[in-house]
Amino acid sequence: MTSVFPMIPKRLLAVLMLVAACAIVPVRAQDAAAPFDGDLQRLAEILGTLHYLRGICGSNEGAKWRNQMQALIDAETPSGDRRARMIAGFNRGYNGFQQTYRTCTPAAMVAIRRYIDEGSKISRDLTARYAN
Repeated sequence: MTSVFPMIPKRLLAVLMLVAACAIVPVRAQDAAAPFDGDLQRLAEILGTLHYLRGICGSNEGAKWRNQMQALIDAETPSGDRRARMIAGFNRGYNGFQQTYRTCTPAAMVAIRRYIDEGSKISRDLTARYAN
């Protein structure tokens, strides 16, 4: 079985770029929706999924993906409903896979690769579109 661990640093860089991009986005009115909220919610769901799946697949990353979610929230500083939707997305990703996978399987490894790819794409797209 091919490990996805060597692919993480490059893709993690994309997530970190998104966090940095969110930090430079102008401050908005408190509960006003941003045009990229749907993408942020999806990214939050992916981070929740990775937090669960990487844990059962023995990655020994601890709270890495949860910490990435916290960094995203800290950079974006959402409040009210926006914050609640981001957190709900993370929890939905975590809980959805917790109900499906109890141990690491080949299907779980495939899911990890796909979610890392999707999260990286969302991060790159958001950074390219909104970081200027």
